[in-house]
Formats: sequence, structure tokens, C-alpha cells
Amino acid sequence: MEKSPDAFRTISEAAEELDLPQHVLRFWETRFATIKPLKRGGGRRYYRPEDVLLLKGIRHLLYDQGFTIKGVQRILKDHGSRYVIAIADGTPLENLVPLPSDAEDESEELIEMAPNGHSEHIPAVIAEPRSRTLDAADREKLEGVLRELLDCKRMLERAREN
Repeated sequence: MEKSPDAFRTISEAAEELDLPQHVLRFWETRFATIKPLKRGGGRRYYRPEDVLLLKGIRHLLYDQGFTIKGVQRILKDHGSRYVIAIADGTPLENLVPLPSDAEDESEELIEMAPNGHSEHIPAVIAEPRSRTLDAADREKLEGVLRELLDCKRMLERAREN
């Protein structure tokens, strides 16, 4: 019988799913502060589904993309764990744009960019503001401003390439 996708995984189940030895997962806990499995009596580790996705993202960056541990630590510091989880979900790196967050809030919202450069997920991100709710008109204005900023960013990147 197979576990539900929402079920917690033991270290052996997580290691098997990731095709890694268990000692690698324990080592990664010492190197990446964002890996925090639940620990029960006797030190037994239980990984949440998000933990496994984060581990998949780290594995992809280390083994498939060739990043060093310090490189992955930098990505986690600069972009947050949601960015690495999105990588684990198969979102190409060039299609991820981290939105700035409050300095104290390490989590960052992501916008998945469509090939034409326009976001298909902006309303979902803006629909959950931290301080107050936005009506449709305010959300629409913010979406427009965000698109303009993304266009400016692309123009700057093109100018830097020349």
C-alpha cells in the first residue's frame, strides 16, 4: 500500500524517494538550516511533503545543475526555500522571479513567467496581501505596475548584455 502524497515520510522513505543514502539527508540538515524535519521520540525524523520537495530541489541543484553546497546555501539565502521547491516542481530557473519580501519574513512569493514574459499567476500572488485585502481595481493596478517593473528588468538585462 502506497502512502498519500500528503503523508509524512520517514528518513528511509525520503531517502528512497530521492535516491540518496540516509546519511546524506542527515548531512544536509547540518548544512542547510531550512531542512527541519520533525523529530519524535528517539530522534526519529519525519519529513513533511514540503521538506521532501525542498530536498528534491537541493538535490537537483547539487547533482543536476552542478552547484556547490555554498552555492545552494546562497540561493536559499537570496531567494528562499519556495524558490528551491519550485525548482523541484520542474519550473525552469529562468522562469522564476522572486518578489521582494519583508526583511524579517524569509518566505518569498514566486511568479511563474510565461514564455511571452507575462505572468499567468500574478493575481494569485497579489490576492494574498499581508496587511489588508485588495479590491479588484487595486489588484489590477498592482498587476500593471508589476508587469511594467518586469519589462524594465528585462530591458536592463538586455542593456547589460550589450
